[in-house]
Amino acid sequence: MYQVIGSIIGLSVLVVATRWWLLRREGAPCPSEPFDGVVYQVGKAVIAERRSEAPRTTVICMHGFVASMRYFTHALYAAPDIQLIQLTSCDYHLPITQPVERSAPWAKAPQAPEGTIAYDAEVLLQALEHLPRTEHVRVHGHSRGGAVVLEAASMRPDLFENVEVVLEAPVLPQARPYVALGAVQLWLLPFVIPLWRREPISRHNRGAWGPLEDTRKRDLIAAFPFNPKRVSTMETNVRGIGAWMSEKDDSVFKNVRRGTVLVPGKDRVLDARSMLEVARRAEPTLNVVTLDGCSHFVLWDRPDAMPALTRQPERSAASA
Repeated sequence: MYQVIGSIIGLSVLVVATRWWLLRREGAPCPSEPFDGVVYQVGKAVIAERRSEAPRTTVICMHGFVASMRYFTHALYAAPDIQLIQLTSCDYHLPITQPVERSAPWAKAPQAPEGTIAYDAEVLLQALEHLPRTEHVRVHGHSRGGAVVLEAASMRPDLFENVEVVLEAPVLPQARPYVALGAVQLWLLPFVIPLWRREPISRHNRGAWGPLEDTRKRDLIAAFPFNPKRVSTMETNVRGIGAWMSEKDDSVFKNVRRGTVLVPGKDRVLDARSMLEVARRAEPTLNVVTLDGCSHFVLWDRPDAMPALTRQPERSAASA
């Protein structure tokens, strides 16, 4: 009997210790690619600014959960006269080959807990306050990035006075995920992620991704389980999304002045019905666009649905 009890205790300790190690070890780097620009380290997050000699508009992008800034490296923002500024979330791998780092006196480590929506929102605010070189600024957030945009606007509504927002398949207050993870599932996450990394696109998750004929889209989705550095970061992200959705209300919309909310009808990451119900409360300040049959990844599947960019002259030295 004592041997059985001892074996059970020993096994339990081994499982807990293994989970602790799996949670905190840094995973292999995600795929990277060249980037023509500079990066600013802000705490455990990164701001990347693409080189643009004569920009006519500025776009700041915040990716979603387990995605990366490569999500926005797309024809929509490929024009050289777009000052493209992309964020890499806290404790995520930077998907840039040989990044060129630049120091900035304004770059301050956020005060919010690491891995939270508020942490990334503080980084976004630093990018928005200090980097735009044009009068027209768009802030584009996808999925969790949509919540980051709304949280940033709540922190500094003054910075969003003249900003256009694009909330693409966004996490919204009082809405729901397509499938909620319970306490047991979250506890098992460190054991599940290695399996996901072995087969990023499988019959078990195939329905979440939408069409996969595009090679670029397949490659970026295959990188999802590798983008965060640690499983503990994924766990913090998931818990933070749930807490933000339950604690916030539609008053967050009062801090943005104009823009678009894109709600895909075949979203298998977030619950489309509850997202649309909440998004309607942002009207008429924000234009709500529903996309029947579209997956969670609107930028890839329906680029034609993205609002056109307004281009204005670069800020003069006197007005900057």
